[in-house]
Amino acid sequence: MIQKKRKNWGDSFLGVVETAGNRLPHPVTLFAIFAAGIVVLSFILSKLGVSATHPITDETINVINLLSKDGIRKIFTKAVANFSNFAPLGTVLVAMLGVGVAERSGLVGAMLKRIVLNAPDKLITASVVFAGVMSSMAADAGYVVLVPLGAMIFLAKGRHPLAGLAAAFAGVSGGFSSNLLITLLDPLLGSFTTSAAQTLDASYTVLPTANYFFMIVSTFLITGVGMLVTEKIVEPRLGKYEGKFQQSLEPLNKEEGRALKIALISLIIFIAVIALLTFPSNSVFRSEGGSILRGEPGAPLTPFVDAMVPLIALFFLIPGVAYGIAIKEIKADKDIAKFMSDSMSSMGGYIVLAFAAAQFVEYFNWSNIGMVIAVKGAQLLDTINLTGLPLIIVFITVSAIINILIGSASAKWALMAPVFVPMLMSLNLSPEFAQLSYRVGDSVTNIISPLMTYFAVIVAFGKKYDEKLGIGTLISTMLPYSIAFYIGLIGLLSIWYLSGLPIGPGASIIL
Repeated sequence: MIQKKRKNWGDSFLGVVETAGNRLPHPVTLFAIFAAGIVVLSFILSKLGVSATHPITDETINVINLLSKDGIRKIFTKAVANFSNFAPLGTVLVAMLGVGVAERSGLVGAMLKRIVLNAPDKLITASVVFAGVMSSMAADAGYVVLVPLGAMIFLAKGRHPLAGLAAAFAGVSGGFSSNLLITLLDPLLGSFTTSAAQTLDASYTVLPTANYFFMIVSTFLITGVGMLVTEKIVEPRLGKYEGKFQQSLEPLNKEEGRALKIALISLIIFIAVIALLTFPSNSVFRSEGGSILRGEPGAPLTPFVDAMVPLIALFFLIPGVAYGIAIKEIKADKDIAKFMSDSMSSMGGYIVLAFAAAQFVEYFNWSNIGMVIAVKGAQLLDTINLTGLPLIIVFITVSAIINILIGSASAKWALMAPVFVPMLMSLNLSPEFAQLSYRVGDSVTNIISPLMTYFAVIVAFGKKYDEKLGIGTLISTMLPYSIAFYIGLIGLLSIWYLSGLPIGPGASIIL
């Protein structure tokens, strides 16, 4: 008689989370309920006079009643704009125009064959997580490209595609503040930290490289922890994949190999053209008088970053077309149009989900509930009189909790920096270290927050492999990563704090 493997307490807990979450209504219905709940809650809190004081302007932040005349009018008149302006919607659909052509022409399958057949099995997981961490160089591109690619790679290796999706999602979102290079987030957060620090020292400036040394080490920590969680916890829980999607591992034939080379040549030419339009002074994709990654202080993001989504679409479209022509899958322009159309057809479920999610996110923003919670949480932390490492750990924990409610890293730090930076400076801790502590908390709960703007995108990608996948399944799958990243990054930060190592060039923990 074969005995069933006994579940440990961790498996049981995740099972409860998954079951409870999946008993909830369909994600579309759930977001609609959330939206209605926010409307009712805004009415109650506004009648109770709940408010907070903005830490920079000293203005009173009131909870806005969405059941007022103006609120109801806004709900109906802005519904279309909420949907069309929903950040992930345009990003996903435009990028998928190119990705769809690359996939349906056979390019993606050929690339996966080449990658998977030549890559050692033991490095696949780590490579997927690492690529996810590094994808933050291209803003949100990792959510659209790497997460579904991670699922495809795992499927091609005979592993569960949702484990690959989870590993990539963990790297992209959980490791958003880690990288081997300076990203756009560094100067953005640094600008808020500088403003907050200058309330005590008018000459203080926080550089974009303020957290660079820690970021480098944390990149490898996130990669290692993400790999272990995937292989030791997530994949065993998911078990063997028995869905309808399968990925062939037959070696490339001569025609496919030739077509892949042609596609690679077209991609190299495309990258060279973009480089010529980006790197030279006064080039098309470069801010006037500014660097490639950012313009002068206060200037908007450079044209290169603003053009990232259509560039990603072309990054897949051009070699996809080249491969399709070479392998005779594309014989006329109507074939390209059909591939694009098929790609959009597969996104129907996501478009419906995006409509409901967009309304909820906007209602939450309009109500000011998230901002009031963030300010109140910061004020509470300011009054508990903790010092040293315990204060830092509590600060990280509060940041992680607030991150579940407010997804934008810059929006949260704009509210929290004026409170915490001067507070930690008064305790002889540097603004750079305050910023770093915040970034640790901000990164670890991205992957379990339904309010994170790309969460609905991940649900849609996952449903391709499991039609019954719900929010509960995704949260229970990602929760081990969130806990492990929380413990690992706090441990790393504690070592840094106790040893007094510099956290970036010219940036120390102590003032």
